[in-house]
Amino acid sequence: MKFSPLVLKGLVDVITGGSGDGSSKPIGIYRSGQKMEALMMDCNQDFRVGTQSRVPALRDFLRKLLDKPNGSEDIKKIILRVCDPRDYLDVPEKCQVVIDHLNKFLASDGYEIVLSENSPKLFRKGFTATVNEEITNKAKILDFDTVNKDIDRALKSVDSDPADALTAACSIVESVCRSILVELGLPIPHKKDIGSLMKAVQGPLNISPERSDLPHDIANDVKQVLGGLTSVAKGIGSLRTHAGDAHGRERGYPQIDSRTAKLAIHSANTLALFLIETWEKIFKKELHCDE
Repeated sequence: MKFSPLVLKGLVDVITGGSGDGSSKPIGIYRSGQKMEALMMDCNQDFRVGTQSRVPALRDFLRKLLDKPNGSEDIKKIILRVCDPRDYLDVPEKCQVVIDHLNKFLASDGYEIVLSENSPKLFRKGFTATVNEEITNKAKILDFDTVNKDIDRALKSVDSDPADALTAACSIVESVCRSILVELGLPIPHKKDIGSLMKAVQGPLNISPERSDLPHDIANDVKQVLGGLTSVAKGIGSLRTHAGDAHGRERGYPQIDSRTAKLAIHSANTLALFLIETWEKIFKKELHCDE
């Protein structure tokens, strides 16, 4: 990652909390020089306020750090550290204020911070927000913890290791299917590939393309869409088999780029979200009837 000097301005704002002269509210929380030094020590940075005022001292330190060979990586660690929700347990709303403030500066560099499973992560702007947020929130509400782990893995490696991201995309759908079967008290099929798992949930969720209870005027259209879900699942599974890293990599194996991996992740998330929302609708209905 490459950060512009402008990002440092936002980083100084959120680490210090502001000037502390009472003219404005702190951005996040106010930190004394000693607390700033402790935070930077957590990032393996030997920062000292010294004889300077704490704001210019930090600004000068970050500028010099950014100019070093691994400076951007060090800045990234500091960004994630200052966005750690554990620093804001007494004022949890302040954590989002810090993230929003930093994102205004990161946007021009093409990055954004996203909280996932109560942990800050830095991604390329746009891709993460559209793919990750809704399904992550759904999976968190419904306690599908393995799904969020697969999502995080896919997004972390989409640029650096597309084959691994592809494998994780397949795991997203597999995890959702397995979680739904467990929640419905149904057995997991002996063959646990994505195609078999998808088939196992289609009946209980009433999303099989063979269903016969659809209105006549839209029956063929809905069946075509439902059949497409099966095709998407099988396509992701085939890609994983031929170009993913789940089964090891031999010399000359097919390589994919991040663009193809992103297509698989988008497809997997769309399918997974539909399955979760369908299960949620049935679950809530049955729960209401029990009451």
